[in-house]
Amino acid sequence: SAEKPVIRSDNGPQFISHIFEETCANLNIEHERIPVKTPNKNAHVESFHRILEDECFKINEFETYTDAYRIVNEFMIFYNERRLHSSLGYIPPKEFYTLHLGENLQKICIKI
Repeated sequence: SAEKPVIRSDNGPQFISHIFEETCANLNIEHERIPVKTPNKNAHVESFHRILEDECFKINEFETYTDAYRIVNEFMIFYNERRLHSSLGYIPPKEFYTLHLGENLQKICIKI
């Protein structure tokens, strides 16, 4: 059987709401909250937030919500498909995923 997916979050109001917890339960997703005042427990997300701030928010002006939505979506495509990531051997995440997808599928097949 496949492992239950896990969402790790901080303790922000959107993540401690009953609606969020109900949604996770309905989707069979485990919600794991990090301890208060320990952003290092969610370091990958904190790192991404810093990149998003520095490489998208600080260099763009958003006139409208629609404008912001478009610009952030364009950044996400760039981040996943073209931006080089040192932690992935200086290739974009999409390329890393494609290169290693076969390995992961093979590991899953072996476990069955």
